[in-house]
Amino acid sequence: MSEILNDSVEELVKKISLSKITSVEICNAYIERINKFEKEVKAWAFFDKKLLLEKAKEADDYKNSGKPTGPLHGIPVAVKDIVGTIEMPTECGTPIRKGKSYSQNAEIIDLLHSSGAIVMGKTATSELAYLGPPKTTNPHDNSRTPGGSSSGSAAAVASFMAPLAIGSQTGGSVIRPASFCGVVGYKPSYGLISRNGVLKTSEKLDQIGVFGKSVEDVARLAKILIKKDSFDPATIYFSADNMISSVKEGPLYEPKFIFYKTDFWKMIDKKSKEAFEYFIKSFKKNIEIFDTPSYFKDIHKYHQIIHETDLANNFSDYYKKSKNKLSKYMQSAIKNGNKYSGKEYAEAIDFMKRSYESYKEVFEDYHGILTPSSPGVAPKGLKSTGTAEFNKVWSYLGTPCISLPLLQGENNLPLGIQLVGEKYDDNRFLGVASWIEKESKKFNE
Repeated sequence: MSEILNDSVEELVKKISLSKITSVEICNAYIERINKFEKEVKAWAFFDKKLLLEKAKEADDYKNSGKPTGPLHGIPVAVKDIVGTIEMPTECGTPIRKGKSYSQNAEIIDLLHSSGAIVMGKTATSELAYLGPPKTTNPHDNSRTPGGSSSGSAAAVASFMAPLAIGSQTGGSVIRPASFCGVVGYKPSYGLISRNGVLKTSEKLDQIGVFGKSVEDVARLAKILIKKDSFDPATIYFSADNMISSVKEGPLYEPKFIFYKTDFWKMIDKKSKEAFEYFIKSFKKNIEIFDTPSYFKDIHKYHQIIHETDLANNFSDYYKKSKNKLSKYMQSAIKNGNKYSGKEYAEAIDFMKRSYESYKEVFEDYHGILTPSSPGVAPKGLKSTGTAEFNKVWSYLGTPCISLPLLQGENNLPLGIQLVGEKYDDNRFLGVASWIEKESKKFNE
């Protein structure tokens, strides 16, 4: 495999700045890889080799002119096909939007451009970022799902067809595909990254996430996307200035964690349970095993009420005009969403704040929560993207979470450990995630 494909983002940025490599050379290495693997993996909803190379040459010419460059100058980034782009179609995984583009770029696309990064192409998504699976397969076994809804983003990074990718999560759409595909998937705290210009499925639950090969790689991408945006009122002012130094330095002292097996532990297959038990044993001086709080059961119910109600509201036109073009998953969700009362929805929203206020006390004594990222390795078949039961709580609470590809389940397929942190403590949280990443390598040497 080309050395370029194995380089970290930091290494690629350094080599470009020192003129040891060009953006065109980097993009050509990825194009070669795409030519080889895309037929099986089907990670891309839109990919134009000519357009990519044009943008790469522009980046090289800009750098050679002596102008100042941004933190990701010349680095190609894959983008989930629900993120609005002028130059590329945004089809959102549905035939209803076939060939359609947005009239303006999403805020995060403009931030990518400002950093010098190149939008590489659009990655396949589940239908309208919900459950109807795309054609994407798992790069480790093409007969298995890559997870969803950010299917193409996770699969593109896992198959070395992109160094970085952007996805989104409403239930488990970043963490689960990261686990199934064996990459790092990071969903920052709710409100750190703007969703302006991104397909809206649920105002209260939608969150942008990122994929890469390491904690430091995802931190470098997240850092440039984190910005207050007046067009997304959920966004807050947050300083990510220390994000990379936090990752490099790690926690000030050895961290302590709670491990939640959760009520869904019984769903996990035997081989995966053994892998998680080995992980817990390896970190026994850092981990205490707790039962999940009883009210977590209510969170799953409330998440569903909010999600389905919002889907019914946001896609009511599609349901009225093009119902036969929607999957059974979406039709069912919209039908359910239309049945909830205003009182039920208000209760579900109110419980968000109350449950987090109760829950955040955990972080007074612990650096984070550890849980499985998924109930096991990627399931066989492409008719489902798997279950988000290990992720919905954290999407509902808006906490930062990250899937670390540290374990293997049956057939040596990847299996992720999920770390969950305190809301708006993302800099320190990523430092802790980096510590786990490094320490795990010691146990596996």
